[in-house]
Amino acid sequence: MSPSLYAHPFSAYCQKVLTALYENATPFAMRELRPDDRSADAELAALWPLKRFPVLVDAGRAVLEASIIIEHLDLHHPGPIRLIPMDAALAIEVRMMDRIFDNYVMTPMQKLVHDRIRGENDRDPFGVAEARAMLDTAYAWLDQRMAGRTWAVDGEFSLADCAASPSLFYADWVHAIDLSHRHLRAYRARLLKRAAFARAVEEARPYRGLFPLGAPDRD
Repeated sequence: MSPSLYAHPFSAYCQKVLTALYENATPFAMRELRPDDRSADAELAALWPLKRFPVLVDAGRAVLEASIIIEHLDLHHPGPIRLIPMDAALAIEVRMMDRIFDNYVMTPMQKLVHDRIRGENDRDPFGVAEARAMLDTAYAWLDQRMAGRTWAVDGEFSLADCAASPSLFYADWVHAIDLSHRHLRAYRARLLKRAAFARAVEEARPYRGLFPLGAPDRD
């Protein structure tokens, strides 16, 4: 039986996993989480009481957290694209870059989004300023990192690029990557042209009106 993915197409972390699934054409069933579907919400709560998604269910086992789901897929449903390199040293580098994209691009990006959702009296100007500063620092570092590279690690598409795809996609919407960071901007453009991520972006397009800061008329 194919695994099932509890997810929403517009979620950045769900897109991270969807990119991995589409890269290897891995068969799976999508259990889309919608506000009007109480049964899916109840199923998610039974699997993971915090109700954070995505959650993968495979052979009766719930697998949590996007990076771990992709590791699980690479181990139990391998395809032509090895998302975790067989070489142990390269695998460590891939995991390092995965954490960098999640912690220092995705996290501050989500801080900016969540702050906008809050009521005026509950907003956090200091936290927002910190998040923007973190993004600026991360962008500068990543721009140097991507000079002369096609993908995040060793020229091969990997878990790190699955993480980079939605994090850079949305981060540039909320805190634009400076024009001077030409290597990082080119990398983001390559990610958008990668068939697997492009599919995830297209599937999420109908939900752009939900973006709290307003989706730009591009990408």
